[in-house]
Amino acid sequence: MPIHIPANEIHLTFARSSGAGGQNVNKTSTKAILRWSIGHSLVLSSEEKALVRIKLANKINNNDEVVIMSEEERSQPQNRALAIFHLQALVAQALRVPKKRRPTRPTKASKLRRLESKKIRSLVKAGRVRAYDV
Repeated sequence: MPIHIPANEIHLTFARSSGAGGQNVNKTSTKAILRWSIGHSLVLSSEEKALVRIKLANKINNNDEVVIMSEEERSQPQNRALAIFHLQALVAQALRVPKKRRPTRPTKASKLRRLESKKIRSLVKAGRVRAYDV
């Protein structure tokens, strides 16, 4: 289920990127810093907000905001789009409910194959023992 976070809930700022890049990096503010307040969001219900807080606990700051930085591209619009995409993917992943695991048992044939391979391995190792004269 794709989640769409409206632009009025997202606060974007820009800063100079780090790393190599010469004059472009030194003169332009291309790094996008995205902040999204979970508590003030109108898109999510209170249960969904609690779930997002649990799943994204290590990405939330003290102001109850998810902070995402993107400085992979050389242009500001591309970094802005990447940051928004990353936020929406994180929230969608946090809201995804995993499927319940149904425990299964090994088949009789797989058990027999396993035991047969153990017997073969045992014979290989037994063949390495030296026979000492008594």
